[in-house]
Amino acid sequence: MGRSIDEFVSQLRGFTDRARSVAGAVPARLSLPALPSPPGALSAAQLGSIARTLAAQRQSIAAMAAQLQAFDEQLAVFEKILDPLVEWSSSWARLEEAVGDLVRRDGTDGPASGR
Repeated sequence: MGRSIDEFVSQLRGFTDRARSVAGAVPARLSLPALPSPPGALSAAQLGSIARTLAAQRQSIAAMAAQLQAFDEQLAVFEKILDPLVEWSSSWARLEEAVGDLVRRDGTDGPASGR
């Protein structure tokens, strides 16, 4: 990252030098500011900003993990509620099938009753 900043500053200096030579003599009241030399490392403010951003991202991930844990617990409860309903439904289907077989054997219902 430091190399790209150095290259940018170098290009910017080259541009300003070319602009000065094209413009000729610059009036005293329009003096161009001197560009600072590129630092060897990030400033304390930049490092602080990066640290705060990382901490915020980790907090966001922790919050998402907590939400996923809560959702997983809700799904587990829902599964426990559904288990007896599935069993009841299966029992009901077997009962309907048995009653249907009984009615068909008696001949009181179905296409064979018209004989």
